[in-house]
Amino acid sequence: MLKRCFDFLLSLILVIVFLPLIILVGLLVKLTSKGPALYWSDRVGIRNCIFKMPKFRSMRTDTPAVATHLLADPKSCLTPVGDFLRKSSLDELPQLWCILKGDMSFVGPRPALFNQNDLIALRTEQGVEQLLPGLTGWAQINGRDELPIPVKVGFDVEYLQKRSFLFDLKIMFLTFLKVIRRDGITH
Repeated sequence: MLKRCFDFLLSLILVIVFLPLIILVGLLVKLTSKGPALYWSDRVGIRNCIFKMPKFRSMRTDTPAVATHLLADPKSCLTPVGDFLRKSSLDELPQLWCILKGDMSFVGPRPALFNQNDLIALRTEQGVEQLLPGLTGWAQINGRDELPIPVKVGFDVEYLQKRSFLFDLKIMFLTFLKVIRRDGITH
């Protein structure tokens, strides 16, 4: 209950504070590429329920709905501002909506794409599917996109076992540092 109240209040404050930036980024995406400013992807949430997760669109509209590392040449799929959005993590701002709604938390395992069957199966086998997915998580701090799936799930399990309000605050602080330093960010 404390976590949900914290998530709701902080996301509401951040939406208000970042509203001018959210509008500016949305306009930038819309003016530099064809298609909508937001990309809504089907993601796997708590108890493996599918929900719609928004991001500012950093890829062309004809890009396949797969994890970035599975694309033959991810850079060729980026919009003119896509690289900047990803490196700065500004593409993640619309996910504050999912936190407000209760589909996500600030901290938890990153929500899998609906078609990442190996990740979903391993998380389910380990009980991680019982957690609300997060904007950031323990695996994000420890390697982000570079981690093989079994290692990523290992960090998710560690989070499941250690989760607490203080651990969440630590992960949020470390995430802030990683974003500022642009550590572990791939295209």
